[in-house]
Amino acid sequence: MKLPPLSRRRFLLSGAAVAGSLIVGWGLLPPRQRMRAGAPLPLAEGEVALNGWITIAPDNTVGVVIPRAEMGQGVHTALAMLVAEELDVPLSSVRVLQAPNDKIYANLAVMRESLPFHPDDDGRLKPMAQHMLGKVARELGIVLTGGSSSVKDAWMPMREAGATARALLVTVAAREWKVPPEQVRTEDGYLFHDISQRRASYGSFAVMAAAASPHEVKLKEPHAFRLIGKGVHRLDSAAKSNGSAQFGIDARPEGMVYAALRMAPMFGGTIAGINPSEILDMPGVLSVIDFTNALEGQTGARGGVAVVARSYWQAKQAAAALPIRWEPGEHWNLSTDSIFSEFAEALDGDDGHAFHQVGDVEEASKGAMPITAEYRAPFLAHATMEPVNCTAQVKDGKVRLWLGTQVPSMAIDTAAKVGGVKAEHVELHECLLGGGFGRRLEVDMVAQAVAIARECQGRPVQVIWTREDDMTHDVYRPAALARFTASLDVAGNILYWDNRAASGALTPQFMRRNLGMPAAGPDKTTAEGLYDMPYEIPNQRISHVAVESAVPLGNWRSVGHSHNAFFKESFIDELAHAANRDPVAFRRSMLLRHPRHLTVLNSAIARAGKPGKGRAHGVALHESFGTIVAQVAEVSVEAKEIRVHKVVCAIDCGLVVNPNIVAQQIESSVIFGLSAALGGEITIKDGKVQQSNFGDYPVLRMNQAPHVETVVVLSAEPPEGVGEPAVPPVAPAVANAIFNLTGQRLRSLPLRLT
Repeated sequence: MKLPPLSRRRFLLSGAAVAGSLIVGWGLLPPRQRMRAGAPLPLAEGEVALNGWITIAPDNTVGVVIPRAEMGQGVHTALAMLVAEELDVPLSSVRVLQAPNDKIYANLAVMRESLPFHPDDDGRLKPMAQHMLGKVARELGIVLTGGSSSVKDAWMPMREAGATARALLVTVAAREWKVPPEQVRTEDGYLFHDISQRRASYGSFAVMAAAASPHEVKLKEPHAFRLIGKGVHRLDSAAKSNGSAQFGIDARPEGMVYAALRMAPMFGGTIAGINPSEILDMPGVLSVIDFTNALEGQTGARGGVAVVARSYWQAKQAAAALPIRWEPGEHWNLSTDSIFSEFAEALDGDDGHAFHQVGDVEEASKGAMPITAEYRAPFLAHATMEPVNCTAQVKDGKVRLWLGTQVPSMAIDTAAKVGGVKAEHVELHECLLGGGFGRRLEVDMVAQAVAIARECQGRPVQVIWTREDDMTHDVYRPAALARFTASLDVAGNILYWDNRAASGALTPQFMRRNLGMPAAGPDKTTAEGLYDMPYEIPNQRISHVAVESAVPLGNWRSVGHSHNAFFKESFIDELAHAANRDPVAFRRSMLLRHPRHLTVLNSAIARAGKPGKGRAHGVALHESFGTIVAQVAEVSVEAKEIRVHKVVCAIDCGLVVNPNIVAQQIESSVIFGLSAALGGEITIKDGKVQQSNFGDYPVLRMNQAPHVETVVVLSAEPPEGVGEPAVPPVAPAVANAIFNLTGQRLRSLPLRLT
């Protein structure tokens, strides 16, 4: 048989078909294993690794590899508890080991959750797409702490690591004692055979266990948990109390010098002229280094110069005195007003991307009396307590970093690129973080530090940003404008809900800035908290218009939920009052098919009781990062000053690993969210950020902090996020309380009475 000639078109099409089949076939396979690392774990003398997560020493000390950054959220304790539970060891015997740079420690959950599916979507596409994206995440190997995903991602692999290690030890003990494995039990780091009254420590069998294969690996059922679910003390508390905890800014490698920065004060600004000779004779000054090229490709990147000196004070004083002329660039006239005008124009002329549609809004709105409202939220800075910093050394073909980071794998890749070495020649010493909130998902400080260190003849250099540097050169929470239109039927129920919003999109910026790759499709973060609401409204349309932003945008604690919850829960309250219905009863009537949400709402209301004299309650209900939160804020107003006295927060975050940590994160989130709700605002004029320190960007002080009461709703569902979900409901709960007190509907953040 003679085959027809193979044209170029046929060749390409057949190649595409084969590739498609391969992709589909690859997608059906399970993700790669997460038990064994690509390289052996670094071990102390006598230590043995039983898998990529667990080491055991002869003295029965257990090393647990933690692949997530400890930034105050208690992740070192929570993840260690997962292993300790399945391995049957006391938490007091656990030593935290920071994860090496290996793909088994990649965060799969955070990428799976980035898809814009509605929580109520129970179709086949959702699990398939999430499975595929989890496989992609495993291949990319990005080690990341964020998205309230640490426990969610680790829930299975770290428990499996503990259970596998325990099974290995049981198998070896049974073999050595010549008894059935079923007769060997474990408790507190020891193996027992009760019939013969034998007992041995894990450490005594660890070497043999490392070379064995497990007889049977079984995870514990929740009813058998002895550690998970208990409020145990955190592993990092002692070091943080006695001052021995090491943060990035505490790094002191031998021979270290310091660098202070001068960065362009305007977006897109560059250096027009500089005269280093005027400061080189100042005390301690060693050099002046232009690091602008290190930030090539960074969104909103601005030119910059470092002054290197023997002490930070000397570097800072000299940097302040350095004569620099700046070229303003194309954004010299950018302002907050012009940005919001652009948002309004975009909403006037563009329907945007529809993230969610139910029913027929156009048909439902015919002849209906519309209720409309417009809400806005400002840019926000992260304002972490530990200033941005990074210590770097470039010497003998290697780069060494001392850093607190949420993205160690990206920090290594950036250091390798700027330092001109391979990634395997970058040595990262991970430190604790004095606050992350999404700011340390960025690697700009790494690029700066390595670029400066290249010019320092092998000496380590510590780059420290001032608070003013940080406030004026952040990657900001996007500003946003949202418009709502709805109508009520004769019974006071919502007939239709039409919501459009406009803002910059942070994910494309983040991908270009940190990974050098484009982001495909609409950015879920722009509409999260709006399109995925649980309320059972028959006709819904939720869309978003993405507006190109000259302002660098980044992930801010709870991301798009942080402002979209304010928009959504405030407008729900408006409709309740328009219907002359109690706001709580109004919400309950739209949660008939959402029993978990209803339970959380009822739990918060029951615990809150009645407000005190001269005070009012405001309510908000919101789901984010898989967790449902309801808050009741008790508020008073005196001489236009808003005072929040108490916040009751009910939370369903699935199965709770450590209730103490949950309560701590709720308290932290409420304080963080209130700081933004009552005072957080970044404004722009002439292409420059106007705020510079806590004097004009206030955070909540101790005497302003409310009493926070946490109600954990018991659940048998797998663990969900805890670090962020209590941030979004704070602002609308307070705003709704203010309306109940004053009759003023505040539709802009921060909340200010007129």
